[in-house]
Amino acid sequence: MRKHLSPAVFIDRDGTINEEVNYLDHPDQLRLLPRCAEAIKKINRQGIKTIVITNQSGIARGYFTEKSLHQIHDKLESLLAQDGAHLDGIYFCPHHPDDACDCRKPAPGMLKAASSEHAIDLAQSFVIGDKLTDVKLAQRVGAKGILVLTGYGQAEYESERDKWLKPPDYVAQDIYDAVEWILSFADRKE
Repeated sequence: MRKHLSPAVFIDRDGTINEEVNYLDHPDQLRLLPRCAEAIKKINRQGIKTIVITNQSGIARGYFTEKSLHQIHDKLESLLAQDGAHLDGIYFCPHHPDDACDCRKPAPGMLKAASSEHAIDLAQSFVIGDKLTDVKLAQRVGAKGILVLTGYGQAEYESERDKWLKPPDYVAQDIYDAVEWILSFADRKE
């Protein structure tokens, strides 16, 4: 018997949810971006699964351990909970870019794992991130890809927009703007 599949919002971490810190390696460095918790809470209120997907090659590079990454994620969840928001899952790729794994974005491994574990319809889902790898990931699985202009987003937008084979479905000022677009998109489909 097949489970009913539901959409999800997949969100990049660094530069999208929290301030970009080159190789964030300690919970004390974690700072949420403005309106982030409020945006995630809006998704939560709609009953849509909210899942973080993040490349964390700092583990493979020896900059931090998987234990410290879990401590960072514990703090992230705690900060969001203080504002009434929650995540349904956090998936990370610990590999080096040269490892040719199936989980490092834009490869679809993290989304496939989340889809299987949370009964998610990827074609009805959204990916929000500050890099074109996030948009390419969305395109690879048939989801909607949203580039935010926080983190590396503004620089990627300015330097790459003339080279896009397929542009993002939406370019947002920040995660809150992205979520507003997602919710209005969902309303238009009904």
